[in-house]
Amino acid sequence: MSAHGFLLVDKASGPTSHDVVARARRALATREVGHAGTLDPLATGVLVLGVGEGLKALRYLTLDDKRYEATLQLGVETDTLDSAGRPVAHAPVPLELDLAAVERVAAEFVGERDQTPPAFSALKSEGVPHHVRARRGEVVDPPPRRVVLHALDVRAVANGAIELALHCGTGFYVRSLGRDLARALGSVGHLTALRRTQSGAYPASEAVAQSVLEAGARGDTGARAQLVAALLPIRRALSHVPGLTLDDAGVAHARHGRPIPPQHVVAGSADALTPGTEPVLLLAADGTPVALARAEADGLRVVRGFRS
Repeated sequence: MSAHGFLLVDKASGPTSHDVVARARRALATREVGHAGTLDPLATGVLVLGVGEGLKALRYLTLDDKRYEATLQLGVETDTLDSAGRPVAHAPVPLELDLAAVERVAAEFVGERDQTPPAFSALKSEGVPHHVRARRGEVVDPPPRRVVLHALDVRAVANGAIELALHCGTGFYVRSLGRDLARALGSVGHLTALRRTQSGAYPASEAVAQSVLEAGARGDTGARAQLVAALLPIRRALSHVPGLTLDDAGVAHARHGRPIPPQHVVAGSADALTPGTEPVLLLAADGTPVALARAEADGLRVVRGFRS
């Protein structure tokens, strides 16, 4: 079964992002599957997979902005900052805590600020993920990094549990937000639920359920067909990338990774030929993606080619 494009999966709680990739590889009968934007095992929601030739273009998707829903439980902080971890600190829940009080403190977190990532994360040092080091018992002290929180909505406060909805930029850790918000409220806390409702332009409402992926991995032909039908074509997913249509000679140059002189461009925005523009999506006359390229002074240089 030949499958190319991008698959949106509504990840269930429990599996790692790599587990989801492994199931997709079995279901779609290809090793060429990868994911963008790791989700914690506890977390649910949309996970974007690149499949086949889509894997080559995964890094060009605009996935920086993400939206989440989360539940923060005050009173206990864990080493992983979620309910999968081991308790490491306890503190009472403030008696005066109500929606208005939490909203006042939460508002201080909106905007650009430094955030310290969790010790348990997919970030690496010396090539080893931090969560692997932490599970070995090593001391992990990741440095703060600049992140942005566009919006934070406090939806409910009851019995020390705070329900949140947020819109954030790339590299933002919701678990770190939970830790920092709990401390700012005079307590400690951890996440008991986390759901990614949108990754870039892709909402969880458009994703296939993980149960379909599981069925496909077990060999269910109907589920496999459903997964293939759900694949987003490369051209559609890269609609934000400037495109240029090539003549047959230009396509041949691109297929062989050769420089493409501008006279082989037959359609598309002239701006895409401005030196330094990258990526540029190169198309055959029938709209088939041929390659991703960089515009240079003498034409186009292929940076990623697609199989025909």
